[in-house]
Amino acid sequence: VRPGAQTADYLNTILTRLTTVGALYLAFIAFVPQVLLSGFRVARLPFIGTSLDNFLTATPGLSWIPTGLGYQFFFGGTSLLILVGVAMDTIAQIEAQLVMRNYEGFLGAGSRLRGRRA
Repeated sequence: VRPGAQTADYLNTILTRLTTVGALYLAFIAFVPQVLLSGFRVARLPFIGTSLDNFLTATPGLSWIPTGLGYQFFFGGTSLLILVGVAMDTIAQIEAQLVMRNYEGFLGAGSRLRGRRA
């Protein structure tokens, strides 16, 4: 890959797409606990709100959408994101420590790294 304007434009396009998808995913994860708790008031939507609300309340299994589940969550969406990030970082650190402690396995049995001696 040669540097230039085309490469910069390509990388900019890829980064924009990744950022957009990541932002939508994070917004979805942040709002899911709130929607589960208090529901999504579809009756307020213009034009289709009333009919959609009637459909959802009449359909078994979907009636929780306008009203919510009513459960109290201890963690909101942002807290869940932080907890998952910390857990993933902790796992990565544990794996790094395990690799560091068992480094002899990569070099072979009994072999040692030797520095230059004058």
